[in-house]
Amino acid sequence: MVRTNTKGKTNYIMIKKILSLFTCTLILFFLSQKVFSSESEIYNKIDVFGEVLEKINKEYVDEINQSDSMDSAINGLLQSLDPYSGYMSPEIFSEMQTETSGEFGGLGIEVTMESGVVKVISPIDDTPASRAGIKAGDYIVKINNTQVQGKSLSEAVDLMRGPVGSAIDLTIRRRGEKKALTFNVTREIIQIKSVKADLLEKNIGYIRLTSFNENSAKQIKKEINKFEKNKNLKAYILDLRNNPGGLLSQAIKISDFFLDNGEIVSTKSRQQSENRKWFAKKGDLTKGKTLLVLINYGSASASEIVAGALKDHKRAILIGENSYGKGSVQSIIPLKNKGAIRLTVAKYYLPSGESISEVGVSPDIEINEENDDFKIKTETDNQLDYAVKLLNG
Repeated sequence: MVRTNTKGKTNYIMIKKILSLFTCTLILFFLSQKVFSSESEIYNKIDVFGEVLEKINKEYVDEINQSDSMDSAINGLLQSLDPYSGYMSPEIFSEMQTETSGEFGGLGIEVTMESGVVKVISPIDDTPASRAGIKAGDYIVKINNTQVQGKSLSEAVDLMRGPVGSAIDLTIRRRGEKKALTFNVTREIIQIKSVKADLLEKNIGYIRLTSFNENSAKQIKKEINKFEKNKNLKAYILDLRNNPGGLLSQAIKISDFFLDNGEIVSTKSRQQSENRKWFAKKGDLTKGKTLLVLINYGSASASEIVAGALKDHKRAILIGENSYGKGSVQSIIPLKNKGAIRLTVAKYYLPSGESISEVGVSPDIEINEENDDFKIKTETDNQLDYAVKLLNG
């Protein structure tokens, strides 16, 4: 009789979590800068952690890789702080630096970790994930035949990587769906074009921004200047749906295009150097024309800064769904081992003084996606259709 050792695997995951908790507890003591009754308590904790490692190495049912266990412990500490902090091994850090060139192989989704599973922040336009039908807010519970539960975000992302042209099955849990959904997605080279523009109804300038990269502000300024030559132009629609964010500098510049003055965003941190405020300069490129901004659950980070600033200044009407709620600043801090940590160092605050974190930006007019066939800027896009009718009404 052959018995599979599922119990051993479960124990291994549990012990990895225990390691994470021990490390988390220990280092959080240092981070919080609290005073102990004696220094011996600190060393006692270090001794306990070392003892746990030794016991696992000697007595755990399966042979383990202590280096991997320590990586898990470090990552456990960082992810206990918030979903956006994490550890990158030298290999993953190197891959990340390659991918920031703007062209990389993958599925085309921005993800985070929530409740032990991978959560989709947003699919990127015209990528395998968006074409397959994956949506913002979906939970990835299985990658091919591997359960995501118990894995770190970096481990899950590694599973989704693979050769260009190869296929992968993603098992999804979606709000409102009783059964899990399975999507077969083929990996491609992802080339992100951040700005798309179109003239709607001959008098509405439509600008879709899919991410905030180094050239986004230049591209939007170019499109606005083109639209402004049209004497019939009466309004703009800025579409930030499924935009996971990007560079803060670009969010500030793009907000400034539509404002004459006032605060755009501020950051607050434990470090004085990270406490900053940014203000609009005089000169609204659109000359005060009516502006509608489309947002949804896939609008995150820099998208929320732009939408929130324009709403607070009553410069735009927001239409759609509540945004994601990622209002924090992460720094990539290199380590001696050539790896790095992604650490939250500050939070964003809107001109009203409200934080975006875990709350997001609410629309002035709530319009939910009408059906499962919904796709941005197609016949099924009831949110854009509503915006156009509102402007022409």
